[in-house]
Amino acid sequence: MNVQIQSVHFDADTKLLEHVNRKLEKLRTFHDRIIGVEVYLVLDNVAHQIKDKVAEIKVYVPKHSFFVKHQSKTFEESFDLAFSSMVNRVKRQKERTLAV
Repeated sequence: MNVQIQSVHFDADTKLLEHVNRKLEKLRTFHDRIIGVEVYLVLDNVAHQIKDKVAEIKVYVPKHSFFVKHQSKTFEESFDLAFSSMVNRVKRQKERTLAV
């Protein structure tokens, strides 16, 4: 599984990167044919006082790709919400594939 993590408009610290990598390792338990994962951590509204943290996750499996996006006040919370949505999507797709 090829994993790419990009931070936009800021430099991610090691604690955040470890949190993301630790969660992404769990994706293998839900689908065994994941080809690649892209994570974008974006600091949105840079010009304003309120800085929203956005997490986007793209997962590639054979013949499909999934995308989820969430935003909140912390990157950890944004990523956790996006990750749980991604797990649900991957599980649903695997169940559909097995049912056919």
